[in-house]
Amino acid sequence: MTVFLDNKLCFQAKKRLTTICCYVALLLSLPVGAHSIVEIVDRVKPSIVGIGVFDPINAPRANLHGSGFVVADGKHIITNHHVISKPLAENSRQRRVVFVGQGKRPITLDATVVEVDELHDLALLRVERKLEPMKLASATLIKDGSEIVFTGFPIGAVLGLYPATHRGIIAATTPVIIPANHSSQLDINTVRRLRDPYYIYQLDATAYPGNSGSAVYSADTGEVVAVINKVFVKSTKEAVLSDPSGITYAIPVKYVLELLKTANVPLN
Repeated sequence: MTVFLDNKLCFQAKKRLTTICCYVALLLSLPVGAHSIVEIVDRVKPSIVGIGVFDPINAPRANLHGSGFVVADGKHIITNHHVISKPLAENSRQRRVVFVGQGKRPITLDATVVEVDELHDLALLRVERKLEPMKLASATLIKDGSEIVFTGFPIGAVLGLYPATHRGIIAATTPVIIPANHSSQLDINTVRRLRDPYYIYQLDATAYPGNSGSAVYSADTGEVVAVINKVFVKSTKEAVLSDPSGITYAIPVKYVLELLKTANVPLN
């Protein structure tokens, strides 16, 4: 039996088939596990916490010093060492805490320092309440040009605890060297960095005070690839807000994995 098809119907059928093939090709080209940035940020936010100090007899009682994120079993937090390096006041009721949730009344959890890595400016904290952990990427450095996102608490918690997300790319992978004006400024760690520098990421993205310790994660998968560590200051610290350089540095997740291994904290 011979079937004759209308030319117009044939054209419409071919057009639909072409459209379907294009969608299939697009889906196949996406990385495995890829999601939209909106979905990834929504998934990540519950894992982003504030790091600070709580003092019941002072005003304000809560002070936010930086950002952090939940890892491993949900009871461990990664942040920068410089965020928690200032010791608690002697003979005081100060407590090191982690702020969880959003809004003007976040949950405050007591935190203990488990392990620190001063050289790579990392610290591992522990809380007793189980939170939602982020997945860590492998130790392999990612390529320049890779799209990244980071979420934290820039400029503190003036209006409440509301995590903010910024987007950018890996601009460069560069050795970390902090110049010194005089030999008297060189300590053991600085000399070690000069002799055998490790590599960090330079980001084409703007971080602000309060972003220290923020998780830097892949825009494709949401896996943590680095930790915000510092920003390049063009003139003075006071000008960071009004005239940011747009250059931010981050510690590769390789050193987070090493810190967890040193502390005997298994990854789930």
